[in-house]
Amino acid sequence: MATKNKSSESDGTKLIVSNRRARFDYFLDDRYEAGLVLTGTEVKSLRDGKGSLAEAWVKIDERGEAWLMQAHIPEYTFGNRNNHNPIQPRKLLLKKSEIEKLGKEVGAKGVTLVPTRLYFRKGRAKLEFATGRGKNVADKRQTSKERDAKREIQRALKQRR
Repeated sequence: MATKNKSSESDGTKLIVSNRRARFDYFLDDRYEAGLVLTGTEVKSLRDGKGSLAEAWVKIDERGEAWLMQAHIPEYTFGNRNNHNPIQPRKLLLKKSEIEKLGKEVGAKGVTLVPTRLYFRKGRAKLEFATGRGKNVADKRQTSKERDAKREIQRALKQRR
């Protein structure tokens, strides 16, 4: 499930979409930041705070290019007939050495590249993604138990005050 958060203008970034489900479904390790190649109507739609990373993933193809797959950026409301396709592959801007490193990690360890956040930094659309290993059902239950325990502790502290 993707959620929208308030922007944090203090460091020049404005959060558009966060993929909270990624932390629940994957063990996340290294984080990377990449620029996105977008059309004008895609940028306008993102500036309105619309978009979803719920089913998105990052793919590295055989030509050595990184792509954001299945990310949903809805059509711009005031666009014309040349509006963009909401779900289409979007190219990620990474250095060749980073792409090679990611390709080796994904191929060797069975690791996936999971998008975690989509935001604007200094007017440019950026994607943060992480290398992740999938959790099994028992791991997900443990995560839920830990979250519930933290919630109960916070409630108890709040009542005590």
